[in-house]
Amino acid sequence: MKKQWFEWVKAFAIAAVLAVIVRVFLFAPVIVEGPSMMPNLHNGEHLIVSKINYTLGEPERFDVAVFHATDQQDYIKRIIGLPGEEVAVQNDQLYIDGEVVEEPYLDEQKQSIPPGQDLTDDFTIEQLPGGHLTVPEGHVLVLGDNRDNSTDSRSIGMVSYEQLVGESLFTYWPLDKIGLID
Repeated sequence: MKKQWFEWVKAFAIAAVLAVIVRVFLFAPVIVEGPSMMPNLHNGEHLIVSKINYTLGEPERFDVAVFHATDQQDYIKRIIGLPGEEVAVQNDQLYIDGEVVEEPYLDEQKQSIPPGQDLTDDFTIEQLPGGHLTVPEGHVLVLGDNRDNSTDSRSIGMVSYEQLVGESLFTYWPLDKIGLID
């Protein structure tokens, strides 16, 4: 009886240790708070974030990243600018190093706004907090998909790699929203 009890305790201990390792080092659940990533992510959706992606690799353009905005709050935004790049938006068009870059995840929103109105107000990287000419090394420029209602690099400046928690991989709640994140 004691041996069977010990085996159960050992199995639970191993499971607990593995759960902690997965949670701390590999994946984390995150809940979307607010409208800044609409219509692609909605308030209350539950996501799985890969912490290992930015430990083993570099952030990539258009990743939906979670980062520590403050000591108490994490934000979810899309990575737009990478280190060394000059970023601007003019007439609702994204420019990276002077070249047009398409943002297909905004197509639906752009079609729903009245003619002559822009989804994203014009800006250049020099106008953002910090007054940088390019995205500094070890930093990224982030924007929310809901450009009218997002606290992002336009107001908080560049996000350092140290602030990055991970890349959002998929939605698991609500059930009708289960799927990979584009």
